[in-house]
Amino acid sequence: MDSENPRDGDFELVTLRNGSRAVRHLGHGEVMHPSVGPWQEALRLYVDQPRLAERLRTPGEPLVIHDVGLGAATNAVAALTCARELGSERRRALELVSFEVDLAPLRLALADAAGFPFLQPFREAAEALMRDGVWEAEGLRWRLHLGDAQGLITAGLPRADLVFFDPFSPASNPEMWTTAVLSRVRACCREDGEGALLLTYSAATPTRVTLLLAGFYVGAGVSTGTKGETTVAATRREALALPLGERWLERWRRSSSRAPHGEPLTPELEARVLAHPQWCGG
Repeated sequence: MDSENPRDGDFELVTLRNGSRAVRHLGHGEVMHPSVGPWQEALRLYVDQPRLAERLRTPGEPLVIHDVGLGAATNAVAALTCARELGSERRRALELVSFEVDLAPLRLALADAAGFPFLQPFREAAEALMRDGVWEAEGLRWRLHLGDAQGLITAGLPRADLVFFDPFSPASNPEMWTTAVLSRVRACCREDGEGALLLTYSAATPTRVTLLLAGFYVGAGVSTGTKGETTVAATRREALALPLGERWLERWRRSSSRAPHGEPLTPELEARVLAHPQWCGG
């Protein structure tokens, strides 16, 4: 085995140009969290952007995160680290539900302590998760749903306050980005209170169209690495800092990529996009 690029099943570890270690899929070649490295991207997109610390300082029921695409557990551990570092300031429990079809990326990352140091404080938690499917401590609960996420995302889950939507890209993992799957994700989101936010790295027009058709309101998210923009979706329009508006709609009308992922843009789907309450501020 290559000591520099160890492999496990369909995955290998690689070193990015900035020196960060990351996981690459051997089949389609896609790298998890490219450019800025996994930890910085996780903190910026999935912890800082939704103000996770502020949410955990507010008393209430357990805050539920659906972590779709566990991968090397970077996003999950970023959330757990945020919760643990709050100490006595944290006023509510955190329940994290991770979905993954292959644990090889997590095994590889845990075996490279120097390359993934941010995982080490939660090494025992990750090992328990892989072994038992659950880990609990200090008002933290982390559960694993192992298998095809399309079938695992059901109404039986606790309603999500936040969704970390981080599967491989639509080009490499098209079945996870369909209107059907994202509609199931939407059905598992909290409706009361502030509603729920979904955060994802993709800012592609088809991604945003698919989210709209799945029943979300959609807005621009923070930049990360080489991406000038990511995407935030919400169950309530007022939860979005930068909701898409008429300018985006006009660009969409002229775009050559107007269809949602995985299906053609029929007149019926086009009418649904145009009739979405997003455009009237509802």
